[in-house]
Amino acid sequence: MASTNATARGSARSPLPAAAVGLGLRRALLQELRQAPAGDLDFLECAPENWIGVGGPAGDALAELAARHPLSCHGLSLSLGSTAPLDTHLLDQVARFLDQYNVPLYSEHLSYCSDDGHLYDLLPIPFTDEAVRHTAARIARVQDRLGRRIAVENVSYYLAPQPAMDELAFTNAVLAEADCDLLLDVNNVYVNACNHGYDADAFIAGLPAARIVCLHVAGHLDEADDLKIDTHGSAVIDPVWALLARTYARIGARPTLLERDFNFPPYAELRGELHTIRTLIAAANGAGHD
Repeated sequence: MASTNATARGSARSPLPAAAVGLGLRRALLQELRQAPAGDLDFLECAPENWIGVGGPAGDALAELAARHPLSCHGLSLSLGSTAPLDTHLLDQVARFLDQYNVPLYSEHLSYCSDDGHLYDLLPIPFTDEAVRHTAARIARVQDRLGRRIAVENVSYYLAPQPAMDELAFTNAVLAEADCDLLLDVNNVYVNACNHGYDADAFIAGLPAARIVCLHVAGHLDEADDLKIDTHGSAVIDPVWALLARTYARIGARPTLLERDFNFPPYAELRGELHTIRTLIAAANGAGHD
C-alpha cells in the first residue's frame, strides 16, 4: 500500500527548474547540440566517466555546451550494489568534474556493475533487507565523500534474484535508509511492468514524490508482447508518453531528460520529442499543477 507521502504530489528538491527539458550529451550529437537554436533544451546530461580528462575538440565542445546549458551527470560505474570495494579514486575524479562544470544534479544507477572487475552491464540488486542495508550504506558513503545529495535511478531488469520484497518496496527502503533522492526512469517502469506483470501507475503512485528530482524517458525494443528490452535506441512510444503524462498529473512537473544512446535520427526528430515533453509539462501545469 502506498503511503500518504508517496501518493501526494510533493515538491522535489531538484536543483533544476521543474519544467526543464534536457537531452543526453553524446559525442555523435556534439555538432547538432552546438548548433541547436536557443529554447530547444534547458539542460544536458552526460556520464562523467566518458568525459573526465577529455581534451582536444571534444573537450572544447563540452566546455562550450556546459557554458550554455546546465550540465547534469548520470554515472555508470560506481556499482552501488556491489560487494566490491567502492572506487574512491573514481569518486574523487567525479567530484572534481562536478565542481569544474558546476553540475547541479548527480545521479547513479540503483544496480551493480562490478565484481573482480567491471562487468559492463547494469545488473539488478537482490531485493532483500540485507541488500537494502548494504546499498544504502554505500550511497551514504558516496554522499559523504561528495559532500552533496545524489539521486539513484530505478533500472530495468529481466531477472529478480532471491526476491524477499518487490521492486517498489526495495526502492523505497533504499531511499529512506540512505536519505537520497530518486531519478525516476519512466521508460524503465513501463519495461519492468510489462516484463514482470505489475501495474506501472501503481508503482509510480507508491514512490515518495518529494524525493523525485528528475525524470528520464527513452525508447526500447519490443522483443515480444511480454518482453521489452531497454535500449535507448529508438523513439519513445505512445504508451510511454501516456505514462509520462500521468506521472506529471500525479507528482507535478519535474525536469525531464530524453535519452538516446545510438541509432541517432536526424536532430529534427529529437527536437520533436523534446517538444512533446514540453507540451506534456505545459498541459500538466495548465491543469493546475506546480
